[in-house]
Amino acid sequence: MQAIAVRDRAAGIGGLSLTELPYPHAAENDVVVRVHAAGFTPGELDWPGTWEDRAGRDRTPSVPGHELSGVVAELGYGTTGLTVGQRVFGLADWTRNGSLAEYAAVEARNLAPLPADVDHAQAAALPISGLTAWQGLFDHGRLTTGQTVLIHGAAGGVGSIAVQLAREVGARVIGTGRAGGRDRALGLGVDVFLDLEADRLEDAGEVDVVFDAIGGEVLDRSAALVRPGGTLVAISMPPTVRPRDGRAVFFVVEPDRARLTDLAQRLRDGRLEPAVGAVRPLAEAPAALASGRGTAGRTIIRITED
Repeated sequence: MQAIAVRDRAAGIGGLSLTELPYPHAAENDVVVRVHAAGFTPGELDWPGTWEDRAGRDRTPSVPGHELSGVVAELGYGTTGLTVGQRVFGLADWTRNGSLAEYAAVEARNLAPLPADVDHAQAAALPISGLTAWQGLFDHGRLTTGQTVLIHGAAGGVGSIAVQLAREVGARVIGTGRAGGRDRALGLGVDVFLDLEADRLEDAGEVDVVFDAIGGEVLDRSAALVRPGGTLVAISMPPTVRPRDGRAVFFVVEPDRARLTDLAQRLRDGRLEPAVGAVRPLAEAPAALASGRGTAGRTIIRITED
């Protein structure tokens, strides 16, 4: 099969190339997916799991990408709940070859059925952003109707999904980001947008939940904005400053088939719009990955046509 792979950790993004790799093995409770569309996270070549398996052994050549949408091509021994030929989407495992390939072996529990009328490119932009937003807002932040949430990076891949989910439950949403993201954030429904380069973050006032996808100084300054009993949720780095009378949470997204199914239904109903930007072919994935930071919307790699 064709895949995007990197063989030298020191080479980084410059070492990515289109190459031929063996068809993946379907282990017990695995699914082999014929990948139609894939997403990636800028910076994932810095993750230990990109280079080592669960036992810490080198696994190069490594195929990046952890979001995928496609069709089940093969079931491993003992796999239940999915069938060959079924449309699916979800998360590729962190410490195995990923989704920038014609085929990927994935744990079945990491995948959910994909409705026939949902485009693969849209679906591939949803797993990490959608699950991270949901888990951050509701599982960790405990956001409820009538509360106020401050979402940093409101126009980004994760932040834009968080804005839509928060609005759906009836929360008041304050979004932040650069000036170029203002129109996108306002169009998604934020009540107030703060330009982090021109406005005072402290003008947000007290909030029940801070959902941070930026980190650094913005994350540190946000702790003082959390009202008593509230929660500061971070996904880019652990908070070093905690709310005086609240909780601070750092987490890494976890697979969740039931929640993926729920998010797919929202996408199908038009209640959720992933931030999809350019859709590029597999051969252009190295260039797309190199320019992934700061681009408008998620870049999705189209690998196989429907």
